[in-house]
Amino acid sequence: MSTISDNITAVREKINRVANGRAVKLLAVSKTFPNEAIAQALAAGQRCFGENYAQEGAGKVEYFREYYAQEPIEWHFIGPLQSNKTRLVAEHFDWVQSIDRLKIAQRLNDQRPSTLLPLNVLVEINIDNEPTKSGVSLDQLQDLLPQLRLLPRIRLRGLMCVPRADSAEVQKRKAFSLMKETFDQYRAQGYPFDTLSMGMSADFEWAVEEGANLVRIGSAIFGARDYSRK
Repeated sequence: MSTISDNITAVREKINRVANGRAVKLLAVSKTFPNEAIAQALAAGQRCFGENYAQEGAGKVEYFREYYAQEPIEWHFIGPLQSNKTRLVAEHFDWVQSIDRLKIAQRLNDQRPSTLLPLNVLVEINIDNEPTKSGVSLDQLQDLLPQLRLLPRIRLRGLMCVPRADSAEVQKRKAFSLMKETFDQYRAQGYPFDTLSMGMSADFEWAVEEGANLVRIGSAIFGARDYSRK
């Protein structure tokens, strides 16, 4: 039976095989998993973790800042964010990958404590234009980005996407490729992009091959989720 440590090693080996020497950050998505599982990942050298639920995630951040204060853990919020949860996220997390409207970014900016560094943010793109999924369309991106650059307590770092889950490889690769093209387009316009977050347990190798430099891996590290523990 594989352990969390074994799983992290296996994922890193797969990333390295397809990255062609590029640096790719591994984000361990720990939502719904207990602190003990995160501690096992820490012991295996993992330092970046992603959470989808503000209250659950903030509790984990507080726990590890108290009991693992010596560990330089980087916390990413990667789920949809409601207005009434922005303060929790602004006060606890290092990154938010799911910015999809100006109002949320403004609240995060205003609620970010002055004692902390600016909050790193990615804009989430609804790359397949799914009506029930979060994220902005590519057409909306050109209006949102200039406004985000004006907010002093957030730092715009790049883009994120979650392609349609049931898409075949060719469709997912097309979505990832379009994301990379868009990322490069805005970098060429002077946006300080350095992070393209795409790819999860089922498709991260394709995402890396198409240009991702951050992948979000949950079940391939921690195993199947039990959402009753959320």
